[in-house]
Amino acid sequence: MPEWHSVQFVWPRLLWALAIMPVVWGLYLAWLRNKRRPTSAWLGLDAQVTGAKNWRRHAPAALQWLGLTILLVAIARPQAILLLPSRMDTVMLAIDSSGSMRAGDVPPSRIEAAQAAARNFVLGQTGQVKLGLVSVAGAAALVQAPTDQRDLVLQAIDSLSLQPGSAIGSGIVIALQAMLPGSGLDVPGLIEGENRAENTGTPLGGSAGGSASATEKTKKNPALPKVPPGSNTSAAIVLLSDGQSNIGPDALKMAKVAADLGVRVYTVGVGTTQGTVLKAQGMQMRVKLDEDTLKKIAEITRAEYFSAQSSQELKQIYDSISTQIVLKKHRLTEVSALCALLGMLLVACGGAMGWWRRGKII
Repeated sequence: MPEWHSVQFVWPRLLWALAIMPVVWGLYLAWLRNKRRPTSAWLGLDAQVTGAKNWRRHAPAALQWLGLTILLVAIARPQAILLLPSRMDTVMLAIDSSGSMRAGDVPPSRIEAAQAAARNFVLGQTGQVKLGLVSVAGAAALVQAPTDQRDLVLQAIDSLSLQPGSAIGSGIVIALQAMLPGSGLDVPGLIEGENRAENTGTPLGGSAGGSASATEKTKKNPALPKVPPGSNTSAAIVLLSDGQSNIGPDALKMAKVAADLGVRVYTVGVGTTQGTVLKAQGMQMRVKLDEDTLKKIAEITRAEYFSAQSSQELKQIYDSISTQIVLKKHRLTEVSALCALLGMLLVACGGAMGWWRRGKII
């Protein structure tokens, strides 16, 4: 539906042609008073209509008059902001494959439940959506680049294996790079924590050559242009994790990087807030769901957070995300064709009504 407050015209001066329409209607009323058939018989009335008080007798003329008015509006080429559906072109699945994902508080285990739900998500997407997979462990890695071949993505999901550590921030960065290869994202600098804002002055005890080198590096890696959070309607990340990140860059800072690129990061919390105790190599520790981190990531990127307490709920969440990523975008669109179509339909309806009542179209 158009946002009517946004209507504007490419040729607004042609709207002056609407001034003739009150004159036409005035001629019609004058003809009724004179009880004779004027030269404006194209209005679809005959002498039998003269003096008629039944409004239905005036409907053919009214419909044709309204249709012609809308046709004149169409000539001025109206434009309006439309709310149009826009499906994602690329969705990256970022699945936590750290050791804590072997916990059994979501049966049969967190990682198995996540893999099953991820498979359902992949199979539920339309053919034009490209899907990729990032494994989020101690060293986040791209397992499958974005592709429209579902079997490759399913194989990548099945191949996930648990590893020590969890670097959610790195997973977000790698997913961004896979979706937006031309964005100029400094992946090593973000993951390794390098300071991208180099000092262009000459350091103490240094030389002018060092300053030139720093300046050259700054020009090579300029600051990325920022866009409104959530404004990129062609890409999204679905992060499935228990939220516990202990390696790599700060997850919230990397979420801010995604927000600056307009990419939404939908987060799915796998596990329970009370957690469970894991035993490994003679040690034990309690692993719990860190909802706060996942909620903040989604909030920063203008996405949504979902909580899963069981494998069935996890499947429902992925089904919900499948509809959530069908976003809508506002676009200024010319609607003159729609106006012309409406005008012609009204004129045709008026003519058909006149033919049905009096056997005449005009």
